[in-house]
Amino acid sequence: MTLSLPTPALPSPALPNSLTAHEHIGFELGWDYGHYAVVPPAPYANEPSPLRNGWLSGQAAFGTRTLQATPQVRKWLQLRLHAWLRGRSVELVQVTPHYLQQIDVSHCPVTRQPLSSDTSDGTESTETSMLATASVDRVRSDAGYAAGNLVVMSTKANHAKAAHGYRDALQFVKLIEGGPLGGLNGLTAEQWSRVAVLCSFVEPLTHEEASALPLLVLPPNRLRLFNPVQALQAFISQQLTAPGWSHRMTRLEDLLPGKLLRRAFQTFFHALLPRVLEAGRNSTPQALRWAIEDAWRQPLVQQRWTLFARQLTAAQCEALVQRASARQLGTVRIECVSDEQAIDGWQIDSRGYVPHAVLMRRSAGGVPRRLRPDAFPPAGDPRQASLPLQ
Repeated sequence: MTLSLPTPALPSPALPNSLTAHEHIGFELGWDYGHYAVVPPAPYANEPSPLRNGWLSGQAAFGTRTLQATPQVRKWLQLRLHAWLRGRSVELVQVTPHYLQQIDVSHCPVTRQPLSSDTSDGTESTETSMLATASVDRVRSDAGYAAGNLVVMSTKANHAKAAHGYRDALQFVKLIEGGPLGGLNGLTAEQWSRVAVLCSFVEPLTHEEASALPLLVLPPNRLRLFNPVQALQAFISQQLTAPGWSHRMTRLEDLLPGKLLRRAFQTFFHALLPRVLEAGRNSTPQALRWAIEDAWRQPLVQQRWTLFARQLTAAQCEALVQRASARQLGTVRIECVSDEQAIDGWQIDSRGYVPHAVLMRRSAGGVPRRLRPDAFPPAGDPRQASLPLQ
């Protein structure tokens, strides 16, 4: 017989009867600093603020019963601190230390620089000297720090990208290629092209426009893809990152309706494949990933892809990815979510900022609820479809 002892309840922070959302988030952040026995960076540990109040309360509540502050936990706290100082929202249901570990990469997807293993700063730092320091960036700048909108890149790429989106990056590519600039904000035309494709993943585009974009950067882990044709494009390209791709591609081809469409797919894939194989079978996983991305720079590859993709509708692309995934033809796990779920916690209605509000909510026991930024869900945009690749 197994005995089950009740788990002691964790202490709850004591909050004022009313406070702004910004103050509440700062208090909760300080509370978690105390829970993990991490001292907030100066001057926030000394200057009066909701964060300091929460930190002191957390220390008093937990004492020595604290949790281990892993590198991912420190990145998580640092990300929340930088977001809080700028009034940016952080969705805390899915954006956890484990989530940050899942999206971590060894090289910047934009500059291809190897990223520092330094874990002292995992967010949009103001330091510009350490160009290879890892940085968490919101791909869509009019949204908050939420699952599906975050990637890790170098601080150099993060600062250059700033609040620019897909169309801005395309314009920068044209300016560099059409003039003597050689680069803009520290990035070359090739690097700005990767920024453009990266941003296009989370911006709803027409099927015609999305099908004309080369896959110059493979989607980073856990990024949500809003355009079904790009989800199909990535699904096919990622087949080449793992052995057995030939068999999987044959089974995927069998899912295509009609001989003409299958012939168009074969023509495209036979243009893509040789350029990837040139990288060699002994390439590292990272080198192979770059070889796939570089293959998409060939005009013939993109031309044949567009001819194939435009014979499908966006709905057909989505259905094809779902069917292929159900038959376990993918090299990564794919999850399809509804339009509302795709932007859950993104705070698009407030452009990624914490809404200004006064909270006066109490539980039945009289203790204020611990509200988080996701307590203010966005209204949602029905035009946005998402096919997250995980």
